[in-house]
Amino acid sequence: MDAASLIELKTLDHIDDFQPGDTVTVNLRIVEGDRQRIQAFQGNIISGRYTASKIPAPGDTFIVRRVSYGVGVERIIPFHSPNLDSLKVSRRGKVRRSRLYYLRGLTGKKARIKERR
Repeated sequence: MDAASLIELKTLDHIDDFQPGDTVTVNLRIVEGDRQRIQAFQGNIISGRYTASKIPAPGDTFIVRRVSYGVGVERIIPFHSPNLDSLKVSRRGKVRRSRLYYLRGLTGKKARIKERR
């Protein structure tokens, strides 16, 4: 049994098109006991891309990174997760790589990504 047979592939209308370097706000469903709430996580895409014309495979993920109180926090989010409520792109980034792992070693102004116009 493989993951493709367990997950039905459907269009992801709640996700904007994005690519590495973009600044996004990801709204995630958090379950605490019997209550649910939506929590926003804003950061840069350092791995993964999405276009509406190509539906991602069942196991595909993307990584969002942000710096919170001087500590880098990364979240690996599956595209087809039921906890993924929505994803909005707030800023397009101009980068020349598909995986921005080098941002892990940079801080301050060096870690900034230029905006695509």
